[in-house]
Amino acid sequence: MKIPLSWLKEAVEIDDSISNEDIESAFIRVGFEVEEVLITGNDIKGPLVIGKIETIEELTGHKKPIRYVGVDCGESSTRYIVCGARNFDVGDLVVVSLPGAVLPGGFEIAARETYGRTSNGMICSARELGMGEDHTGIIVLGNSKEISKEIGEEIKVGASALNLLELNDAIFDISINPDRGYAMSMRGLARELATALNLNFKDPALAVKDNYEINKSGVQVKISDSSACDVIYLRTIDGFNMNATTPLWMRRRIEKCGMRSISLAVDITNYVMLELGQPLHAFDADKVSGTLNIRRAESDKELKTLDGVIRKLDSNDLVVADEKSPLALAGTMGGESSEISPSTTRIALEAARFNPIAVAQNSRKHILSSEASRRLERGVDPVLAKISSARAIDLMLKYGGASHVGT
Repeated sequence: MKIPLSWLKEAVEIDDSISNEDIESAFIRVGFEVEEVLITGNDIKGPLVIGKIETIEELTGHKKPIRYVGVDCGESSTRYIVCGARNFDVGDLVVVSLPGAVLPGGFEIAARETYGRTSNGMICSARELGMGEDHTGIIVLGNSKEISKEIGEEIKVGASALNLLELNDAIFDISINPDRGYAMSMRGLARELATALNLNFKDPALAVKDNYEINKSGVQVKISDSSACDVIYLRTIDGFNMNATTPLWMRRRIEKCGMRSISLAVDITNYVMLELGQPLHAFDADKVSGTLNIRRAESDKELKTLDGVIRKLDSNDLVVADEKSPLALAGTMGGESSEISPSTTRIALEAARFNPIAVAQNSRKHILSSEASRRLERGVDPVLAKISSARAIDLMLKYGGASHVGT
């Protein structure tokens, strides 16, 4: 479990007198193995600024798509940069390393001739800044209006990107024993750290207010095999905007924990799992036929999971099914037929405490270890399903513009 110090500080009152070495020793004292302490941001030198895309010229005649991009970096004139990424548009805010900067690995930035143009800097990807392994595109911060609203102050083109991206941090990579599943979360690790250092602990679970009554207006759920699932909450939301972007602070925390930002709905489920320890799964409610059912696969023969693999089902496999077919390997991975997509507007959010043995059997049988299964097979606090469900709904309403079905 990777956890950034900046996030731990939200739950534990850690002052500047406590060093990273003190924190590492504290985790070891309470029985954890710290595999690595990664210090980020200290190997970035020179100007790293927020830029705004002004123009995009597509360069043709090359083996791969190339763009010649005009970027406003808060200077007296537009700066032009050659870039191969295509995941940005005019008006987007991006991160630009200017000539003279040095990026992780000693990579020096300089103006250079390439593809018949002068590239006067570099528009950065997450991997180039040591933020993660994603190299499929450059970092898109959104537009200035969205970012300004998010951080509560006007974003200035040309300002340093170091603070906005929270690049200066310490990330603790901690090995979690099988009998301490609660520690696969910021909440669990923060509580242990607070105890070890005799510091105040602010439980993030206590800050969640559950105002979402479950009723017959949304997708319903039943448990046919009570030995395999003893707690489940299923709440439905409507009007979710799948084009809404994940707030930058959430993206950064997910990335620092070693996961990749995917979309707002998926990011919220992953964020709450990392924060509180309870796995969640989002179904496209319009792809669910009737009532969801926690049951054994029985006569069902196969399920195509989110990784594109067709899984041959055993009659004893634990599944989440609707009235037609299985939709997910319970506690392990969802299925393609009910996954959320760019056209999704209604989401049925599942939070359940599945039997750890049943989840472990699913995982071993299908050779499929997921973030969800690794937590559920270690055991999850049964009270967290209700709290985590409400927390995720809060975030989906706030950032996705949705409404809860029934309130």
